[in-house]
Amino acid sequence: MSIFEADFETLVVSQPAEHIAVVTLNRPHVRNALNTAMMTDLRDIFQSLYVSQQGIRALVLTGEGDKAFCAGGDLKQRNNMSLSQWQQQHAVLEQAVQALMSCPLPVVAAVNGDCMGGGLELALCCDFIYAAESARFAMPEGKLGIMPGAAGTQNLPRAVGSRRASELIMTGRIFSADRAFEWQMVNEVVGAQDLMPSVIEVCTEIAALGPLSVAQIKSSIRMATQVDHTTGYAFEIAAYNRLIPTKDREEGIAAFNEKRAAVFKGE
Repeated sequence: MSIFEADFETLVVSQPAEHIAVVTLNRPHVRNALNTAMMTDLRDIFQSLYVSQQGIRALVLTGEGDKAFCAGGDLKQRNNMSLSQWQQQHAVLEQAVQALMSCPLPVVAAVNGDCMGGGLELALCCDFIYAAESARFAMPEGKLGIMPGAAGTQNLPRAVGSRRASELIMTGRIFSADRAFEWQMVNEVVGAQDLMPSVIEVCTEIAALGPLSVAQIKSSIRMATQVDHTTGYAFEIAAYNRLIPTKDREEGIAAFNEKRAAVFKGE
């Protein structure tokens, strides 16, 4: 079943342009907080996209409303949970995070408001982040006697460096979109009204590239932060060589020489 046809309890999926999908966290009455249903929906949608990209070439993850991208875990639901219930719920979140990070499509976070705790961790799982000027960020889990558990201690240091990440996670302090941009966690800060148009514009640029190329580029960049330079370069060459026999590579070269736009089919 297509993600556009699926009945998600906590997500809205739309297609603003050809080859582009927008996944919206849709619990605005609780600032799009992550409950078990949302964790399950996120797991299911990204696992589905791992199996089949369904004609999508770029994906946006955002939150409903203008107050919050995602406020983090739904603490009201977690109140009085038993140990086993907490662990079972977190196992679903772990699956969702793994599915998001493994998604072969480029995923852009459009942070439209507060982005806290697990919400920031979700944004950091994306390939890059655009934020509204009013967006605020924090990882306050330590104030609750816990810690980030959705790859936050892995992805934030990769984004801002280990010293800055240590400061932010160990204090739980809130920081602005401008600070996030200064620290290179956020790629672009724009007015709230310009957020989605800006993200759709960059996704349109991505969607114009060869989809097989983008998938290999994403894999190679991800590998760069996990292995030494020599191993990473070997991975890059292997990824490069996968593209040589494709019809898209032939089309790209032909289009260049014929001075026309390439028509890529992902073949």
